[in-house]
Amino acid sequence: MVTEAPETRIVDSYRVACDGGEGALGHPRVWLTIPQDMGFVECPYCDAKLVHRDFEGKV
Repeated sequence: MVTEAPETRIVDSYRVACDGGEGALGHPRVWLTIPQDMGFVECPYCDAKLVHRDFEGKV
């Protein structure tokens, strides 16, 4: 069984920041690099899936 990521965000850059959102639900800001061959990366804190716009609907 595959568990879906809690949140999927479409982004325009291959280098992105994630802070988990606002207030108490957030986490320390981390900078992540989306591999250009995969098109997405998952945040190690909140498990959000960040998908580059070029890969939208493909991953």
